[in-house]
Amino acid sequence: MKVAILAGGLGSRLAEETEIKPKPMVEIGGRPILWHIMMHYATYGYNDFAIALGYKAEYIKKYMVDYCSLSSNLTVNLKTGKIDQHGGSRPDWTIDLVDTGLKTQTGGRIKQLAPYMNNETFMLTWGDGVSDVNLHELLAFHRSHGKLATLTAVRPPARFGHLQLDDDQIVEFSEKPQIGEGWINGAFFVLEPEIFDYIDGDLTHWEKEPLERLARDGQLMAYKHNSFWQCMDTIREKKILESLWESGKAPWKTWEDYNASIINGTSGLHRNSIDANALSSRA
Repeated sequence: MKVAILAGGLGSRLAEETEIKPKPMVEIGGRPILWHIMMHYATYGYNDFAIALGYKAEYIKKYMVDYCSLSSNLTVNLKTGKIDQHGGSRPDWTIDLVDTGLKTQTGGRIKQLAPYMNNETFMLTWGDGVSDVNLHELLAFHRSHGKLATLTAVRPPARFGHLQLDDDQIVEFSEKPQIGEGWINGAFFVLEPEIFDYIDGDLTHWEKEPLERLARDGQLMAYKHNSFWQCMDTIREKKILESLWESGKAPWKTWEDYNASIINGTSGLHRNSIDANALSSRA
């Protein structure tokens, strides 16, 4: 199954980083957040990617082209210019890098990826958010309801510290998901190829008319994810992700769980159970 990733936006709210690189190439723990997202999909066996490029597309192309060399041992013959790669550790990924235009909107980028989806069910997410969503359970949920589109619904992390007060005294301070608030679109979609008919062209915003029409037609379902999800729209959010990574407890680092399951002789990823009740949703 193909995985589509949108990686073409300007990332203006991360201007400190994105003046020189596209937002999906902003690093967490020394690796682009795009790499973290792809590692999560690969953990579940999804290794075939199509990435929609736009702003500073050449930066992502160069990274992917150089990845094999940078992840290998090299023997360089300066006289002949021959370079032999050997050893090292490289993921078994196939990646279509598709330049979808600088000013193309999200819907337009998705539609331009249609020829790469093989007219089959595919997954889609943004190149700036990580999660520990169980992709096997997400796909099973999608197949169970028979609709055209499933999005992963999440509760946004609190932007500011949550305070629990007893009169004027603070008895609890924490930054945690806003359980009392509504669900939001967390991306991590599963989609049928018919969704391309809902996208008019390059200037279409996926989050507006296409998702609204899918909801009106009864073709949009939400997989409710109660565990970790975090986007990276701002420097503050980048620092949150960086801090989690440095702590050694990054919840989205699912490939560690996967490797442990192989070593222990268990099958699959044993994540927290997820409430997979259907929910009609508008983004």
